[in-house]
Amino acid sequence: MSGNWLDKNIRNLHPVYFSLVMATGIVSIAAKLEGFVFFSQILLWLNVAFYLGLWLAYGTRLFKFFDEFKADCFCFNRSVGFFTVIAGSCVLGSQFNIVANDIRIATYLWCFALVLFPLIFYGIFTCLTISTAKPGLEEGINGGWLVAVVACQGLSLLGSQIASQFAHPDIVIFIATTTWMAGGILYVSLISLIFYRSVFLPMTPQEYTSPYWINMGAVAISTLAGTQLVLHGSHVEFVADLLPFIKGLTLLFWATAFAWLPQLIALNCWRFLYKKHPFRYSPMDWGMVFPLGMFTVCTIMLAKVLDLSWLLRIPEYFIYIAILAWCFTLFRFIHSSMVTRKQVPAEDGK
Repeated sequence: MSGNWLDKNIRNLHPVYFSLVMATGIVSIAAKLEGFVFFSQILLWLNVAFYLGLWLAYGTRLFKFFDEFKADCFCFNRSVGFFTVIAGSCVLGSQFNIVANDIRIATYLWCFALVLFPLIFYGIFTCLTISTAKPGLEEGINGGWLVAVVACQGLSLLGSQIASQFAHPDIVIFIATTTWMAGGILYVSLISLIFYRSVFLPMTPQEYTSPYWINMGAVAISTLAGTQLVLHGSHVEFVADLLPFIKGLTLLFWATAFAWLPQLIALNCWRFLYKKHPFRYSPMDWGMVFPLGMFTVCTIMLAKVLDLSWLLRIPEYFIYIAILAWCFTLFRFIHSSMVTRKQVPAEDGK
């Protein structure tokens, strides 16, 4: 019976599940920066288990359930979840660098993510481009598409942090700078479509899911990546020439992330309180935890880069929201897994 339950979960494994690694990693970093050192270390090793376990599950799915894996690559709603593999690897690398002070493992993870990036990024967009069964904008796009931006910015973020480990750090900084800028352009392109879909097309509570929080999370990680370019790349001549532009654009990203917060809170109140939508667990819920942790960390780093010490009041309180959101989502994940496991024998007996 346990084998049936495991096979069923691997067969239906959502590509977005590496957002669990993203959320756990950034909450761990936020906890470390706010002085919760022991808790941040627990999350580090827990995240290593999540990361390795997910690779085992995805590898099994690739070989054992290849048809389902292939179908996800051509699915407009599920395929973009594969970008969390890149982002999760980079966030875990940053977690090792900041929480464990282990820049060596962080460097390996960045190199791994750099190899994965063209395979996943261009592979998914090629599959979607050549797909013959294309949905309309109303069914085909949501906030989850912005994980592509998060993948770009994750590569930039970790690249800036580990550039000093290479013989030619200026090349790594160049990669970090260009992926940061490419991610910014990609955000502008995608958010325009997402905003149009949200405002001008009908939207039900069932359609307004957790990935819409990536509207804020994508610019929050863009903010953090910008601060890392300033901190770790200012000694490189071309970055030094661009510093005023980088700082200005980084502040713009943070302001955009902050501006999204009231709207996201209001829409969640509309969904759960006014429309009484059931509060059920979904793997996409980690896409709500990640932006909360990322906004905490990016605000701390922005305050440091722009010398705005008064801005630190925000993460002092926001860290508790991020930790509570992570704990609550983990509890719902465990509870949902237990309920699903109990249902499998009953379904087999029908």
